[in-house]
Amino acid sequence: MANSFITLKSIARRALPRLMDELVFPSLIYKDFSDAFSDLGDTVQVRKPAVLTAREFDQAQGVFYEDIKESSVDVTLDKLATVDVAAGAIESAVSLNSEEALMRDFIEPAIAALAEKINSDGLNLYKDVANFTGTAGTLPSSLAELAAVRKALNDAKVPSEGRVVVLDTEADASLITLPALVNAEKSGDTRALRQGCLGRVFGVDYYTSQAVKKHVSGISAHSGVKLASAVSAGADTLSLSGTSLTGKLVRGDLLVIAGDSYTVCEDSAAAASNAISGIKVYPQLKSYAANTAVTLVGSHTANLAFNPMAFAFVTRPLINPDGQGVESYVTSFGGISLRVTKGYDQKYKKSTYSMDVLYGYKTVYPELALRILS
Repeated sequence: MANSFITLKSIARRALPRLMDELVFPSLIYKDFSDAFSDLGDTVQVRKPAVLTAREFDQAQGVFYEDIKESSVDVTLDKLATVDVAAGAIESAVSLNSEEALMRDFIEPAIAALAEKINSDGLNLYKDVANFTGTAGTLPSSLAELAAVRKALNDAKVPSEGRVVVLDTEADASLITLPALVNAEKSGDTRALRQGCLGRVFGVDYYTSQAVKKHVSGISAHSGVKLASAVSAGADTLSLSGTSLTGKLVRGDLLVIAGDSYTVCEDSAAAASNAISGIKVYPQLKSYAANTAVTLVGSHTANLAFNPMAFAFVTRPLINPDGQGVESYVTSFGGISLRVTKGYDQKYKKSTYSMDVLYGYKTVYPELALRILS
């Protein structure tokens, strides 16, 4: 039993660094980790990173002191990514009889599967982001378009330190041949050697992930869309009317009103008589008159540009399970916690292996992110 436990410990400690290498999105955002054990569905309070304002010094007035306000956000640990396999007695004896065999036949495939799910869950946060640049259905392919990303981040006052972009594989293929990215590894900056990192251009680090989302709009047809009624500043709902307005708005749909962009917070009711009412949006609305034209952004790939403080990744170590013949080991490092478990089913003479991660995501400052449409 002791030797088996040590082997399990060794496997867990070898698996975690490999998992961290594959986790593109969580490695780029704010991480909160604690030794407090939690269960699936638990809600934890996470300290919200402070955002301060720089001002021009006025010698006559002196300095202005900002209060550092302690604030937090609630994050639900609603994700339990797990990979579970079983091996019969003969299989275990023949092919899973060493740590290296386990790495090859279980750990490595499990790492790939866990990373894919964890990255995918995180990149769903695009639905909270209202700001955008680029054109739906058109791949970025020039340095001018990357300069437009920088401008959009500057216009949104996103802090310059730590700016990153995560692109899908198609945008990656379109941009990877640009000289600025081809020569990124020659600059001496080791970030270009990290997993999924394309390079650094205009003060922004570019990464790629297969898990970037393709947003599908819920509106199937429309024309002449406008506000059905006036909107007051500070409101968070609006109503639309138009010609041949068919379908419904879904969470993550983008609206543009007088140059201001909004994201739909939840699915709306289906259009009736070419109108949809009670549409919830973020951020809070400005004041608009009735019949103001509204642009509905169509289906698009939601590449993301952001400062790490825009999103939070929260993980907690899982409790070692009880049970006769069950062994497990939990290891944590760098804001990620991983559990590896081994069991045995006496009735069917099968060894069981499990690898799992408990986590949750939260959009903290959506204004510090933008979508790059393609």
